[in-house]
Amino acid sequence: MSIENDLKKDGITIIEPLDTLSITLIAKFVAEKFISFFPFYRMQYDNLFVKVSRLNMYIANMPEGMSEANYFYKNESIYFKSGLSMDEMKELTIHEFIHHFQEMKDEKGVLYRLGLCDFTKLKVHGMALNEASVQLISSKILKKEEDTVKYYGIEFSTISPYYYPLLCNLINQMAYIAGYNILFDSTLYSNDKFKNCFKKLCGEKTLSEIEKNFDKILKAEEQIIICTSNLKENELNENEIAKASFKIGNCKKIIQDTFIKTQNMILTSYFNSTLNNLYSVQDIEDYRRKLYCYKDLLGTTDNYTYFNDYYINLMSKLDNIYESINGDGVTSLVIYKRSIWQIFTSKLIKLFGKNVEVENILQ
Repeated sequence: MSIENDLKKDGITIIEPLDTLSITLIAKFVAEKFISFFPFYRMQYDNLFVKVSRLNMYIANMPEGMSEANYFYKNESIYFKSGLSMDEMKELTIHEFIHHFQEMKDEKGVLYRLGLCDFTKLKVHGMALNEASVQLISSKILKKEEDTVKYYGIEFSTISPYYYPLLCNLINQMAYIAGYNILFDSTLYSNDKFKNCFKKLCGEKTLSEIEKNFDKILKAEEQIIICTSNLKENELNENEIAKASFKIGNCKKIIQDTFIKTQNMILTSYFNSTLNNLYSVQDIEDYRRKLYCYKDLLGTTDNYTYFNDYYINLMSKLDNIYESINGDGVTSLVIYKRSIWQIFTSKLIKLFGKNVEVENILQ
């Protein structure tokens, strides 16, 4: 299929190529941002500048709901939605250039790997996972501030409130567990370091399920965009409107359910598996602190209590491990013997008052 047919299929119509000066300004901006954020990769400014400036860039008309910038690997081109300012195009190029940077092609120019997405397998998984990671990196490169947003009944914090916010939140939870540097390395250089690390921590089956859920969320969001566009642009009868509205509602439910399911899976698979690797009081404290801080990453719904319930359950298990360690004659770091659960509850009582029930505080 030709490039023209690909563009037509996606509803993209070229207006004009971007002028040389604009491309130069964009290349300078992108190269500087990359060098600043990734000093440990020893990237060369000149090489990055040349890579960006050699990309074809076009102003184009795009359908409602489509990303404002799109990279096509077949002709190494970026298409910008008409009406964008120079500053907007500069920032959007970060995301699209990462796609160019990470792509791996064979001798015939066929794409076989794109960051976290492997096209050599029978069924492709990881496209949404890669898209989320690219957007997370883009937001970090641009030093976007964290914001609290609410989509599909889920409230959460993200540094990407407008582009793949839910998926960025989930990939951020995965990076919190496996490490940000290894995620960035695998995304940019298209290797399996991150996936192998995550599989080791949480299990291969868990990673496979998470990849599928990422794709499921992305597909549902795309369906909402299509249905919404159809409602806006076409004259539909009552029955067609009802069907489209029902489909949108169903997709929203799929997104919420899949997000919560995936989040809980990431949480429990990691902390359940690492619970067996606690051999000292310091190990217990590090584990408890990491679990406690996880709450800041979570997306929550009105009736979400899963984390609180899970936290209380693990505190009880940590208490038993703590007692076992002390019973084996290991020196305690606590001056006088109090269990972790006792320490935890006493702090809550001190904070909220001694007449307050601990269970009520945590719910």
